[in-house]
Amino acid sequence: MSVAPHEAARPAAASRPVWRSVAVPAEHGGWALTLEPVLLGLLVAPSAAGALLGLAAFVAFLARTPLKVVLVDRRRGRRLPRTRVATTIAGVELVLVVGLAAAATWSAGWSLWVPLVVALPLVLVQLSFDVRSRGRRLVPELAGTIGMGSVAAAIVVAGGGSGGLAAAAWLVLAARAVATVPAVRDQVRRAKGQPVERRGADLAQLLTVVVAVMAVAAGWWPWPILAAVIALVAVQLAMSARRPVPAAVIGVQQLVLGLVLIVTSAVTLA
Repeated sequence: MSVAPHEAARPAAASRPVWRSVAVPAEHGGWALTLEPVLLGLLVAPSAAGALLGLAAFVAFLARTPLKVVLVDRRRGRRLPRTRVATTIAGVELVLVVGLAAAATWSAGWSLWVPLVVALPLVLVQLSFDVRSRGRRLVPELAGTIGMGSVAAAIVVAGGGSGGLAAAAWLVLAARAVATVPAVRDQVRRAKGQPVERRGADLAQLLTVVVAVMAVAAGWWPWPILAAVIALVAVQLAMSARRPVPAAVIGVQQLVLGLVLIVTSAVTLA
């Protein structure tokens, strides 16, 4: 007798430890998109305060998962065993974030908070969708990814970099988000055999190139970053035109593309 896929998955899900289900982020691409701003910021303007801030950003990324569980359960008026575990984990991680951010501020001063405050509305947009269990939609994913890019700007400021340099670094990550998030969403949907309307992702790629050209023309970026952005867009357009590949392959491809863009930007901006 055959077993339906959802029935076969139940024992595995049931055997998964509660702490793991509420503490480990399910968004595999989120790991790279969190570490890219930290890497770019530290390569452009390395400092101890920047390292502390980068660690705080990483812990904040981890804390988002249990915090989302707590907020969703509270909104639905329920308190499950997972809710208690998630509350404890989120509390510990948020305390750690505050401690690391306070240490970075003590070392580098309050100016590093300027880009983080500017990005706060974007973070709140993502959080509002998370509370309603809609965090996988395009708007919150774009808002959260662009908001996370502010960490690179804050690290640059913490390392003594100018406001213009910090803004240039953040713009690199914003361009990366606009080019990549819609494209990857479409690639994952294709891998699952779901219908895809490519015009939105293609328009995002075109917009990214236009912004990159304007950034170079305005003197915000050196030209190698434009070349790296064009290469990123070209590869993603080619990937979208080819047959679908597994999500794991998409993740590896994006890791390589992200590293090329980050290293090129860091070398030319520093």
